[in-house]
Amino acid sequence: MKKTEKYIKFLTYFVVVVLLNLVGATLFFRIDLTQSRMYSISEVSDDTVSGLTEPMTIHVFFTNDLPSPHNTTKRHLQDLLKEYELTANKKYFHYAFHDISGAAQEDETSKRNKEMAESYGISPVQIRIVEKDEMKFKNAYMGLVIIHGDLIEKIPALTDVDMIEYTLTTRMKKLANKISVLNGLSQNIRVDMIMSSSLKQMAPVMRLDTLPDLPERIEKTVQQINQKNYGKLTYTFHDPTADEKVKEKFANHNILTLKWNDMGDKASAGEGNIGLVVSYGDKSVDITILNAVNIPIIGTHYELIPMEELENQINGAIESLVDINDKIGYLADHGTLPRFGGNPMMGQPQSEMNSFNTLISQNYSVKDVNFASGTIAGDINSLIIANPTTAFTDYELYLIDQALMSGKSLAFFLDSFMETQPQDSPFGLSPTPGFRPVDTGLEKLLKHYGLTVHPSYVMDENCFKQDMQQFGGGERSIYFAPLIQNQNINNSLDFMKNIKGLVTLRVSPVTVDESVLSKSGIKATALFSSSSQSWEMKDNINLNPMLITPPREDAEKKSHTLAYYLEGSFTSYFDGKPIPEKDTGTTTDETTKQAENVSKNIQREGGFIAKGKPARILLVASAEMLKDSMLDDQGQSPNATFVLNAIDAVNGKEKIALMRSKKQSFNPLDETSPMAKTLLKVFNIAGLPLLVVLFGIIVWFKRKARKKQIQGMFATKS
Repeated sequence: MKKTEKYIKFLTYFVVVVLLNLVGATLFFRIDLTQSRMYSISEVSDDTVSGLTEPMTIHVFFTNDLPSPHNTTKRHLQDLLKEYELTANKKYFHYAFHDISGAAQEDETSKRNKEMAESYGISPVQIRIVEKDEMKFKNAYMGLVIIHGDLIEKIPALTDVDMIEYTLTTRMKKLANKISVLNGLSQNIRVDMIMSSSLKQMAPVMRLDTLPDLPERIEKTVQQINQKNYGKLTYTFHDPTADEKVKEKFANHNILTLKWNDMGDKASAGEGNIGLVVSYGDKSVDITILNAVNIPIIGTHYELIPMEELENQINGAIESLVDINDKIGYLADHGTLPRFGGNPMMGQPQSEMNSFNTLISQNYSVKDVNFASGTIAGDINSLIIANPTTAFTDYELYLIDQALMSGKSLAFFLDSFMETQPQDSPFGLSPTPGFRPVDTGLEKLLKHYGLTVHPSYVMDENCFKQDMQQFGGGERSIYFAPLIQNQNINNSLDFMKNIKGLVTLRVSPVTVDESVLSKSGIKATALFSSSSQSWEMKDNINLNPMLITPPREDAEKKSHTLAYYLEGSFTSYFDGKPIPEKDTGTTTDETTKQAENVSKNIQREGGFIAKGKPARILLVASAEMLKDSMLDDQGQSPNATFVLNAIDAVNGKEKIALMRSKKQSFNPLDETSPMAKTLLKVFNIAGLPLLVVLFGIIVWFKRKARKKQIQGMFATKS
């Protein structure tokens, strides 16, 4: 009987365990206890995959048995795609992993997967591994493709585990946007190839055997791209040799022209043109398909663009022309920071915003705004104004004001001073740059909205330290480059969460007028501030680190707010004022009389917005924050994350910003006082041994007490 009961208990326990496992396989839950929920997909990712209306498939190609840390990337990607699958509609979202083995272990399945990866344009990348104290390099597949409808988006290499979700989600959103934009085009995108037939005789001379059949190969490539873009491309071939009007038609485009002398039997004297133009409406992108490379000793070498690279460039041109991403404006006149590089040989300043351009173009179509046109395009969501140095007219301020009133947000990155270089210096010394206060007229506009940038620079003892090893060792404090610590960053806004530190340069203090804000119902949030050991440098600005000394009195030091974010419905600066007219530049008596006659006989009503729609204003009192010296081109530094997040917030994309900054590699420890550090050090050195001794004494007393208790018990019995 007892034996039977044992079997019954065993079977009962076995059934319970099996049932629990079955329940756990179907009904389970996960808890992400990390502060930033880094192991859970963001809300924007949830919305993206759950809102799919067409099938989306992700093919992942990874090499087997990758060493650390690359094997972690694969596991993280598997977990992430599983999270996507749990959220998405199973009907529309699918993914598959295709393992690729090394050359020694390659089987038929691995070969097919490799061929599949190469057909999608996924090539192996070189990774560095350490084995047996030896550094080696290995080629590995670590890419994926996203297929949505007829469109394909490829990510050749996923080497950064921190940005996988952000990269995947933004690419998926981009594909969804691209489908809707392509289907809504009113006309086809034109692809015009220009190639003179006279160039065919030069093919052997330039060692380009495939040049004669280049038009056919490009046409085939365009047809393949056209199939993936819903038939929205129209390809046309032009031969300038047969039709002289072709040169005139494409005279304003970057079409390469080659001229050559008579070469006897090889080629007669002549010239030819070659190039590719992708255009839509009045916008176009020129693509160079023949490159000339100067090689020392050998001379000039000509090479044609690979068809895979041409496909990538045409796809990029399509996205640029039809505005797949949201549009934002960038003020390109009034001396603002140039977005694109100039030619130093021609006296043109080089751009210092290459990293900013690269990063911002991933999610936005940036459109230059020039006030010479007398208007601000209505299709932009926001306007970035970065360090203007020349004055605005009242009419231009009116355009900015009314753009804000119409609901377009504004992002200001302003410097208080403009650096000037003196012509010469006495005694042959190096000239010291001067600093002239900037007065563009924006100051009165911002003051009306409740913001003031003060004409001074913030110096801070908590600043960037320059390594002086090459000058004898030690460090030098760069007081005009304050380090913003975690406790001085406001993390209450979503786009500021997980930003733990920043570096600023030549930054000015910003204040708000609470009476103006409360009157308009505007919410103002200070984004970050300098430390309590900071002070202002006013009037005589000199940024020579050797000549800057902190104030002796602590009373002169205090924290200064350096950036503000305003939200609400603003009131117009021109409410109750005469509406300014555009200055046409004509001052003749006749035009003056005509203007006066119009003013007397025509009254204008409407077209002016006194109380605006909800909008946002971002003000950072340093344009240096946008320069290459402060940003990395990968967008992973805290500074880059802040700038991108702030632009997202201005454009109403706080969820994207929150996802981007969900996992930050920069996580500094909280600052502690010298006394606390000393106490902790003493405790670690002497405290722990004392605790062990104290614990031993307590145990000894307990044993002694127990011994006495036992002795007392036996003494009583006797």
